[in-house]
Amino acid sequence: MKFKLLIVDDERNIREGLAEALQMDGHDVETAADGNEGWKRFQRGDIDLVITDLRMPGISGEELLKHICSETPGIPVIVLTGHGTVESAVDAMRIGAYDFLTKPVNLDRLSLLCKRALANRELVLKHRRLEEELEQRKKFNAIIGTSAPMRKIFDTISRAAPSRASILITGESGVGKELVANAIHELSPRRGKPLIKVHCAALASSILESELFGHEKGSFTGAVARRRGRFELANEGTLFLDEIGEIEQNIQIKLLRVLQEKKFERLGGEETIETDVRIVAATNKDLKAEIEKGNFREDLYFRLNVVNIHVPPLRERKDDIPLLITAFLKEFAAENGKQLEGIDDKARSCLYAYSWPGNVRELRNCMESAVVMTKGPLISEGDLPPTLRASNDEGWIRIPVGTSLAESEKIIIRDTLSNLKGNKSKTAEVLNIGRKTLHRKLAEWGESMEEAKL
Repeated sequence: MKFKLLIVDDERNIREGLAEALQMDGHDVETAADGNEGWKRFQRGDIDLVITDLRMPGISGEELLKHICSETPGIPVIVLTGHGTVESAVDAMRIGAYDFLTKPVNLDRLSLLCKRALANRELVLKHRRLEEELEQRKKFNAIIGTSAPMRKIFDTISRAAPSRASILITGESGVGKELVANAIHELSPRRGKPLIKVHCAALASSILESELFGHEKGSFTGAVARRRGRFELANEGTLFLDEIGEIEQNIQIKLLRVLQEKKFERLGGEETIETDVRIVAATNKDLKAEIEKGNFREDLYFRLNVVNIHVPPLRERKDDIPLLITAFLKEFAAENGKQLEGIDDKARSCLYAYSWPGNVRELRNCMESAVVMTKGPLISEGDLPPTLRASNDEGWIRIPVGTSLAESEKIIIRDTLSNLKGNKSKTAEVLNIGRKTLHRKLAEWGESMEEAKL
């Protein structure tokens, strides 16, 4: 790791000589002729270590040290002092200096001090990066998956969340679109502000309009008092509009205006209210098809779909089933006070073979039922709901109508490999393909042979 050092000294020969010596050690070095210049340069950032003289015109080295320790604790500062001011150097150590050297400076000693200080600095930075990574992972904890499609989603969330852009989350019911919305909010600068959720399909049009924009007293029958809408409540935060494809045209027009102008009026009101809200919307509908039918405004679609995150159905990311099973077993075993060791092979094969039309939500409900019903330490096939057991006919692979040719091929290879207990040679033989072809296809899908076994 290459570090950047700042040398602050009003004596030109000293600062240039030190800079040259430290550059020979492989460091990037910048210099400043006095404390004022040094502080200005330090405030621009990316400085890892400061070497400063104590006695300088303007801001003294001691004042510079106080500024650095106050504003950016953890940046090592080495102070230089003459023989007659060692007491001042000791005071600097009390303030927070890493160490001090007397002039004339012993370059070998300075080089050693810099190496030690920067080694500590590197440890601090590594620890900070690790904490940031752990914090990032916490935000995704509710979204379970390591498959290639899920890794792509995590990457998109990480890049889009810090922005102000509207995000449209698409996918079938039960895939976890709300969890994605939660992660976007938690990874955004708005995480300390409200995340307000509105399920558009659950409300009648007249009620939804009032929910979103609020209303004034007497604006309609039953409006006995002024009420703030979700746009006001979510100000400076995030508004999650679930099932956005269900809203009617008159509300679409009002919603478009808010997205364009950041302004709206309450029902029955004349006051124009400004709002700063980040919109995240979700739908299980094909909005492009709805536009062609005249059910959804194209201009609103483009406003919402600045960033698109498509959450694939569970049948297209079966690699994530083992992780989901483990997480749900742990959750429901704790809730029901049971000690469970896992799932037996037949039950596991049954879970993997099923097409999961209800997606992750259906799998979650299935595991809760199995945990409640099981009598032993292992979930067996008999503990699973009847619909799953019926779908697990021995020797059959079930492919739902409408599945693409590419996805059908994936299901056939995965299920055959699972049925043959991960035997690669036998799988290739049964499917009449070469082992290299089998390896290549699994690699294309982002899987290892072990993952493919479930």
